[in-house]
Amino acid sequence: MSSGNPAFSLTLAPPAPHPPPAPLGLSSALLARLGEPPLARILTSPAPGEGSEADVLALLRRRPCELVAGVLIEKPMGLYESALASHLGRRIGNFAEERNLGMVTGEAGTVRLAPGLVRIPDVSFFAWDRLPGRAFPAEPISSLAPNLAVEVLSESNTAAEMAVKVRDYFGAGVEAVWILDPEARTVDVYTGPDTVRRCGEQDVLEGEPAVPGFRLRVGEWLDAVPRSSRPATI
Repeated sequence: MSSGNPAFSLTLAPPAPHPPPAPLGLSSALLARLGEPPLARILTSPAPGEGSEADVLALLRRRPCELVAGVLIEKPMGLYESALASHLGRRIGNFAEERNLGMVTGEAGTVRLAPGLVRIPDVSFFAWDRLPGRAFPAEPISSLAPNLAVEVLSESNTAAEMAVKVRDYFGAGVEAVWILDPEARTVDVYTGPDTVRRCGEQDVLEGEPAVPGFRLRVGEWLDAVPRSSRPATI
């Protein structure tokens, strides 16, 4: 091609950025099963497919991870999200204790929803009839499905990841799933894998069928945990 023809020029598009390489052993089908979380949250040691419940327990205090098909996925939670979960857990716990309904667990409450599938809801409510002898089993990860599972979104959660979690919860017998988006100030209330209602600040969360009688306005929950726009200084 001659460079002397002013009527014709060729502009090359910049090369498309290459996606980061997937960890060894992660097929596209497996990534889809995980809900395509950011790769930085997928542990490579142990290698994907070789993770176990023992690994979940060993990491629980310093780097909480869920287990899906032998893959350990970090479950991030910031201070603000933790405070939101803690407040809701306290409200449900007080309500349940006054009425002798059951027990609440927090963000370290590991549950085995199926073989090879361990989830850690930010808040869980267990009615007494789901706890053999009205007590928690001695084993640290038990085959128990809560009546209510609550997730507080963090920045790195993907929509696909949360959709997978909802299916996992209902597949194990969970009766309701609440997903709080602190930035949007909304709660998605699932009473089935495909049955959802989005609640805004003025809407009231209703515990049925998981926590009968419980009521809490979304805005009241959020306003109970104020957040500054300024970073903390030491």
